[in-house]
Amino acid sequence: MPAKTNLILIGIDSLRRDHMSLYGYRRLTTPHIDRWAETGTVFENCFSPHVPTTSGYGSMLSGMDCFGTNIVALRHEGSFAEGVRTLPEVLGEAGYATTCVGFRGNPASRGFESYLDFSGWGPDRDDGRAHKAENLNEVAIPELQRLAGEDRPFFLFLRHMDPHSPYLPPRPFERIFYHGDEFDPANESLKPVYEFKPFCDYFYSWFPPHCTDKEYIIAQYDGAVAYMDACIANIFQAVASLGIEGNTLVVLDSDHGETLHDHECWYDHHGIYDPTLVIPLAFRMPGRVPAGLRLGGNTTMKSIMPTILDLLDVETDIAFDGQSLAGEMAGKPRSPEEEFYITECTWMRKHGWRTPKWKLIHALEPDFHFKPEVELYDLRKDPEELVNLAEEHPDVVADLERRMQDWIAKRESETGRKNPMDTNLHWHGSEEVPGPFESSQQAYDTLHIGDPEAARKLQAGDGADEPPTDSSPTAGDSEDAGQRSPQSAQ
Repeated sequence: MPAKTNLILIGIDSLRRDHMSLYGYRRLTTPHIDRWAETGTVFENCFSPHVPTTSGYGSMLSGMDCFGTNIVALRHEGSFAEGVRTLPEVLGEAGYATTCVGFRGNPASRGFESYLDFSGWGPDRDDGRAHKAENLNEVAIPELQRLAGEDRPFFLFLRHMDPHSPYLPPRPFERIFYHGDEFDPANESLKPVYEFKPFCDYFYSWFPPHCTDKEYIIAQYDGAVAYMDACIANIFQAVASLGIEGNTLVVLDSDHGETLHDHECWYDHHGIYDPTLVIPLAFRMPGRVPAGLRLGGNTTMKSIMPTILDLLDVETDIAFDGQSLAGEMAGKPRSPEEEFYITECTWMRKHGWRTPKWKLIHALEPDFHFKPEVELYDLRKDPEELVNLAEEHPDVVADLERRMQDWIAKRESETGRKNPMDTNLHWHGSEEVPGPFESSQQAYDTLHIGDPEAARKLQAGDGADEPPTDSSPTAGDSEDAGQRSPQSAQ
């Protein structure tokens, strides 16, 4: 066996932390992960400040914030900022074999020796359900076996997609958390979802025809998480069966969370509200990572790469923006990240500042939800961020805005680059609009995902027995748009 420690990094796309039983969710969605984490260390408050996927994974795999990576947009053009080195690049230089499963072609996944794909996200033609994690295992477990048999250590990165829409868990997971009537005509909870024109055709492509109950859709998300958890147990068992548990560090995290029926950001991950920002983070390696430890101080995903390198005893001269968490696991004090900059360039372009008490959200251009330019939430009194206090507390808004702008100026000075939020002006990728939106109505009329004709046929029952075809989104080929294969969904 290799003398150096192996690494398996399980990056779960769109996994909402507060829908994991690992973090106290009322439904038993992650029993296998829960059991696995009992012998490792769990961080209670990890944040992905720069959503969504490209910027989130970019930070995870570089140890840098958005100023360090120069990446904030989902549809980012080009590579990392000059000089940035990725985790697979560093480990490759240290003699590791590096393989990435399910994340080909994205700037954030640069530097792997091998890239493997697994079949798409959409429904299987036999049962109409999405077998994403099983498809991943069919590729990942043979590769794990191959890597374990080599004479050098390995880094295996797995990008799980089950919590990402469409939420179509295989039976019996589609009904383990729902026992109602999803077609009840008296239930109008999905009415505003169907009325949101930018997304409704996409939802029609995978919601059951004439579904009325939002709780059914939320139960599908939870069922997808539970199904994925059962499949991840196969990965854990493979590690044990190969006899490599003692010298393999396994890390589990997410690129961002998910909004379900929250904030009108229907079943997606745009908006910089906490359901999208807060992610799971857990480490396990017997003898190196403490068992049964749960740590509560705030951290962000830019600390993941330096922590991994510390735990692997791989030295580097990189000046990370993040700080290693390995010392805290060993009982040393750490200053938590009490306040930090947050950004989004997915379906809206916004930034903000989050403290333990307050969250400021400032729109840099009008958004397609017609939300106010400035939002302010008292996170202690209003953790669900339902009451906008911006007009009531202009002094707090001004103070948070000053702190945010001071931070931006500091990072611009340190990096020698302008804030990427100010340079990614074509973040939405629309051919109709070359730059920022001038009004919410323009954004609403421009952004769209899904095929209207396919949606009409499905909801009319014309094609109810046929799985929906690939969506044809405008505003760029977004991974958030339900594309049907991991490699095309960036």
